Amino acid sequence: MISEKILKSADKFHINLGIQRVKLMLALLDNPQKKYKIIHVAGTNGKGSTCKIINDILIKHFENTDKKIGLYTSPHLFSYCERIKINNIDIKENIFDRLIFDLDKFAKKNNISLTEFELLTTTALYYFYIKKVDYVILETGLGGRLDATNTVEPILEIITTIDFDHVDRLGNTINKIAFEKAGIIKQNSKVIVARDNQGFEVIEKVASSKNAQILKLPKLELKDNFVIYKNEKIKFNLHGSHQIKNLALALCAIENIGFSIDIKEIKSALEKIKWKYRLDFISPNLLLDCAHNPSGIRTLVKYLENISQEKNIVFGCLKTKDYNTMSDLLLSVKNIKNYYFFEFDYPNALKFDELDMRYKNIFKKIEKSDIEKIIKDKNLTVITGSIYMLGSLFEERKIDWEDIF
Repeated sequence: MISEKILKSADKFHINLGIQRVKLMLALLDNPQKKYKIIHVAGTNGKGSTCKIINDILIKHFENTDKKIGLYTSPHLFSYCERIKINNIDIKENIFDRLIFDLDKFAKKNNISLTEFELLTTTALYYFYIKKVDYVILETGLGGRLDATNTVEPILEIITTIDFDHVDRLGNTINKIAFEKAGIIKQNSKVIVARDNQGFEVIEKVASSKNAQILKLPKLELKDNFVIYKNEKIKFNLHGSHQIKNLALALCAIENIGFSIDIKEIKSALEKIKWKYRLDFISPNLLLDCAHNPSGIRTLVKYLENISQEKNIVFGCLKTKDYNTMSDLLLSVKNIKNYYFFEFDYPNALKFDELDMRYKNIFKKIEKSDIEKIIKDKNLTVITGSIYMLGSLFEERKIDWEDIF
């Protein structure tokens, strides 16, 4: 793809926080982001799941109408096109290629130097405009205050779990990170955040300074693998207690979106929802989870505590992450048969030789060709870490894991 060469070029494939470049681009494009209603989502973990839940409920509600729902998330597994969807359909490669090429050329003509994520964000916001979408669920990339997506005026803002990640850019304390995430809060807006969230006091202070209202989350009860919501027993396919927190945030958004959605539509959407590679059982003996930071690994470890079956763990991540803490957390899991480390081909991917000696003595370096042998083991195999690792593993080997069993 021409677009991939542009996006991964040396002048774009880096992070340069700030909103002025995208803001200028959007102004030159007649501010397409003002032509539809936006729900803006920030946080350390849980953003993608929260966005997906809202997206699927809205699609279900409008399924017999001409309304369109846009979804912008990151990162991607196999293709950049996955990041930009309308009614759960990825943008077509030829359209994506053309928009990236044209918008990059337009930016250079106007002496605007966009990073990869800034160009992607501009492309998404412009694409949603030309396709005449009605609502967009927009996920931040990194932080919030200086994130490229923070050029919009949303109808609702959501802040998911706050935890340590990107400390070199967002700060090395929870309060500093919470302040950056709270940067998406606009004047006189409505904010959705759990009151037991780390950094809530900081978020509350920012909201108060902007006269923004913090909405009350609905009460949910988890019972026998079902969620009780408004006295309705609902099957919810996303695994893990943390997903119940994400569900509460999403349902609060649905309750405050400005129109009524029938509980039957909500129930239907939640029973069918699937978010790939988030505590995702491909088979009874293969679990995939893109836990890409300590908070994500901590959630995975908590989930695995309830599984007594002997396990193999395959791990790989980016060197920009706190991989020592992630490794320590994985080593705390009980009933582990083998720990494996997988090197994948991606910029900044962590190499086995870069591991501390104490981890080299426990993790066994594994090749792609060995993965299939391991997952045929009668034990549970857990493949976790960077979403880019999972994407690289699945795409490059063209494995349809479900065909193996």
